[in-house]
Amino acid sequence: MMLQPMSITDAQADKAARMFAALADPARLRLLLRLATGEASVSALSAATGDRMTTVSARLAVLHSAHLVARQRVGKSIIYRLADHHILSLVTNAIEHALEEH
Repeated sequence: MMLQPMSITDAQADKAARMFAALADPARLRLLLRLATGEASVSALSAATGDRMTTVSARLAVLHSAHLVARQRVGKSIIYRLADHHILSLVTNAIEHALEEH
């Protein structure tokens, strides 16, 4: 399948590159896959991954700065979710591509 050539600005290319840099860590990819099943707090994600809350929080900060996750304060907790439906498609496509034999 051939796509039409796309013209983007330097700023758009930089933003996309920052997004891919944030995705370039297996632990952050796993967090995104976990969030694909529903929103969660840092403590729930820490329990799910077995990682310390500070580690999970730092990973989420990277994902948030790349606009891959959104967050919302609920009481004393901050709840994280995928930023939009494109994120799951992006991660799923990358994983499916990685599983192909090349």
